[in-house]
Amino acid sequence: MSSVIRLTTSENAVKNNLSLKELFQFTLDDFQIDAINALNQGHSIVVSAPTGSGKTLIGEYAIYRAIEHGQKVFYTTPLKALSNQKLRDFKEQFGSENVGLLTGDLSLNRDASILVMTTEIFRNMLYAEVDEYGDPLSDVETVVLDECHYMNDSTRGTVWEESIIHCPSSVQLVALSATVANASQLTDWIQQVHGPTDLIFSDFRPVPLDFRFCSAKGLHPLLNDLGTGLHPNCKFWRPPRKNRRSKGRPSKQPPRPDTPDINFVIKNLAEREMLPSIYFIFSRRGCDRAVKDLGLINLVSSSEKELIQNRLNSYISQNPEGVRGGIHLDALLRGVASHHAGVLPAWKELIEELFQKGLVKIVFATETLAAGINMPARTTVISSLSKRTDNGHRQLTGSEFLQMAGRAGRRGLDSQGYVVTLQTRFEGAREAGQLATSFADPLVSQFSPSYGMVLNLLQHYDLDKSRELVQRSFGRYLAILEMRDDEKYLDKLRKQLDQLEMISGDIPWNDFEEYEKSKGRLREEKRLLRILKQQAAETLAHELTLALQFSSIGTLLSIKSPSLKSRITPAVIVNKLQGSGKFPLLLCLTDENMWALISCQSVVALHAELSCLKIGEWTDPLLTRSNQISHSDEKTIELASSIAHIAKGYDMYTPQYDLVGEVLLQAELVNELEQSLEKMPAHKWGDRKKLKKHRRRMSELKNEIVDREELIRHRENRHWETFLDLLAILQHFGCLDQLDLTEIGRTVACLRGDNELWIGLALMSGHLDELDSSSLAGVMQSISTELKRRDIWNEFPPSSQSVDALNDLVGIRRALMKAQGRDGIDIPIHWDLQVTGLIEQWACGISWTNLIANTSLDEGDVVRIMRRTVDVLAQIPYCEAVSEQLRRNARSALKAINRFPVCELSDFIQGNHEKKKSHPATQRIV
Repeated sequence: MSSVIRLTTSENAVKNNLSLKELFQFTLDDFQIDAINALNQGHSIVVSAPTGSGKTLIGEYAIYRAIEHGQKVFYTTPLKALSNQKLRDFKEQFGSENVGLLTGDLSLNRDASILVMTTEIFRNMLYAEVDEYGDPLSDVETVVLDECHYMNDSTRGTVWEESIIHCPSSVQLVALSATVANASQLTDWIQQVHGPTDLIFSDFRPVPLDFRFCSAKGLHPLLNDLGTGLHPNCKFWRPPRKNRRSKGRPSKQPPRPDTPDINFVIKNLAEREMLPSIYFIFSRRGCDRAVKDLGLINLVSSSEKELIQNRLNSYISQNPEGVRGGIHLDALLRGVASHHAGVLPAWKELIEELFQKGLVKIVFATETLAAGINMPARTTVISSLSKRTDNGHRQLTGSEFLQMAGRAGRRGLDSQGYVVTLQTRFEGAREAGQLATSFADPLVSQFSPSYGMVLNLLQHYDLDKSRELVQRSFGRYLAILEMRDDEKYLDKLRKQLDQLEMISGDIPWNDFEEYEKSKGRLREEKRLLRILKQQAAETLAHELTLALQFSSIGTLLSIKSPSLKSRITPAVIVNKLQGSGKFPLLLCLTDENMWALISCQSVVALHAELSCLKIGEWTDPLLTRSNQISHSDEKTIELASSIAHIAKGYDMYTPQYDLVGEVLLQAELVNELEQSLEKMPAHKWGDRKKLKKHRRRMSELKNEIVDREELIRHRENRHWETFLDLLAILQHFGCLDQLDLTEIGRTVACLRGDNELWIGLALMSGHLDELDSSSLAGVMQSISTELKRRDIWNEFPPSSQSVDALNDLVGIRRALMKAQGRDGIDIPIHWDLQVTGLIEQWACGISWTNLIANTSLDEGDVVRIMRRTVDVLAQIPYCEAVSEQLRRNARSALKAINRFPVCELSDFIQGNHEKKKSHPATQRIV
């Protein structure tokens, strides 16, 4: 909504020397004053503030300031509808003689001090910056980029970045944006590529919002008093108790909550004086169905109805074919309307006008209404918190929700704005509360080189300068910010790899393999040694058992028992006890002064060659089981010491079977292999598992480092790499001789579309030269526009002339598809005959009513398709390498289809009085 409430001409602005008190007869907000001060310092500014907070005032001040300096202002918008609205507002505010408009097919008063245009038109002008017709920005002081958050738009976002990159630094930029999470990044980027730029940020809403939740039971507060969470009285819906799961029984599908009826919602709004309202429904059919579902409800007084009728009569007299009939005409007289992309633009403008005057009380609209059109309301109703997209069903983002919610609250009219969310079958108060307290999303880059960009840059700059301009994109700026964290992580990975290579980097893989082979042999030799020992032990055990029957008390021997931790233990026989078999149990004292009761099988060496020790008289310990042990006392310490002394001198720690010849030889071999293994460089790694784990980690680190380096390189240079791929394709099709534009290249360079090369090649092929105007219009629609829907029907088949021409273009299309596929370029090459016959019939003069009656497309869709065709046709006469016959036919086709309602009536009338002609792609007067 315009922040200026008093008409102030440019003469008054100069006379009053831009006195803010006289320009704006109300107190300005702090952020508005900060923005004005920044502009007066010569800085560009980024204004990030909530919808409806008064950002437009800053753009209006820039207009007054430029006029005072005898300069111009370009005011750019993302949508033609918004441009038309600004045109009307500025004409009323600054006078018709001071305001002009540039569109793809129309140039009105282009020498005016205030020139309104879409951002795309501004971008096109920049590519043709200075030529024989002069510099279009020579007298421009400021460019206002309204709705700058449209940079997020996936299809047109690149236009904003190109405009900022190529705009001369002498021109101040005023970027007006809804609240975004990274406004500081946007500001910093503009400062880098354009010049000194200040961020003007505000989260203050002059009209505060009150969030409500509507269920089938009524309208309730959604948030607590602080606005930080759900209101304590806001209850979650739960299924009735009888439908809850019972123990041991499978539950049936629980019932879903009731969605409040539209009549119920509107009744609640009306009773609480919360109208006028915008009621968002994410479906065209849903909007129209809501109008029908309201029945005969009347929301206007008799005097308001009379005002609506008078304006409607005026509209019908001017636009007899632009009336939306049926229930919509009657509903409008009751203050109810629907507004979506399927509605005729002229009818939508009528709805907007009546809503702004407070005559329409409820508008059922899709979210496109939240995209910048000036239609503030007292209340916005958001019927669903999720929507269907090309990629499936998803929840609304924070920015989408805030953009719609921000339409509530009319400054100067409402002390409070209301945002109402509804209970649905799948969403309730919890989800509504989460979105109501969420933050805006960050801006992302949609920058993408095109054929036109490549040719226009090379037309004005060398390759190095072109690269510099391409790499100024916001996308690369964001990538560099992200790369800082990536580089830190990469450094961490490199350090880890360096540390590992310091340990094992000097050991080649063949050493590891040799080490593993040697280790395998050692393992096998040890296995053989165990077998030999076992065989020797079995033979020796039988001999020792027989000998022990006759051994004396005091005989020295070596024993091995699990109770002694299988240690080869020197000991002496102290007593022989009766065992369970024919062999006795031996009571022994060890060198560590331990009693052990063992069987004969536990003896591994008998030292009969040594003198028996004298055994004193003491009480035997109470040991009853084989392999049982106990500690002795001081009485036997002397004997234990003697055993230990003798053991050291006579090697009582080696079992007798180890002294067998074969065992000794095998043990010697094992020892030699162990010593050899220890000398190998890889020995410090121990087992192979540790080695594999270490080497695997090194390999993983190397691969991750390579992948991340490649990712960083790609993200840093991906736009330039795309640029070079497009350049190669352009060279292949003869548009460039090395880096110089050929006649073909100059022709493609002056076109604007989704795929300029495809359109240019088609125009220069000669296959379209003989087409009459209606067939040419149909073919140009087919190759420049693609419809996403495949369920469209229309009763008008394409003419044989159009089909033949399109078939003649198959070879060119196939060659271009092959070239793009080879280089990984994903630019659409449109080929869609669904509505070709419809375009031809309109060009042949069929009435609008008859046209719409024979297609399933909505009126708004047909107009949008026609206007895109108009944009392309308008460019053909200015193409260098097309035939004069094709130029004439293009002019005839343009005149045939650019009639109301494709061309709005006001534009048509003004256009007939516009004497100057201009190139629509560059908007140069020629």
